[in-house]
Amino acid sequence: MANHKSALKRIRANETKRLRNRYQHKTTRSYIKKLRETTDKAVAVEVYKTVSSMLDRLAKKNIIHKKKASNQKSKLARLVNSLAVAA
Repeated sequence: MANHKSALKRIRANETKRLRNRYQHKTTRSYIKKLRETTDKAVAVEVYKTVSSMLDRLAKKNIIHKKKASNQKSKLARLVNSLAVAA
């Protein structure tokens, strides 16, 4: 266990940040799942905007790698664009 006040504070801060990061990451994954299940083009476009923004935010904060965010956005964009052909 840590002996210094600053180390104890760092442990508390890290736990707070870990929980916040975990919540944001899980929320983003839920939105991605919601987007994949959507069949309506108009709804999909709106959800895609939200998901894209969330992925950018996660990448900016180094919760996920920036290229992973880019790859996910690309795949989801293709999914949303393919809905226009089906509809």
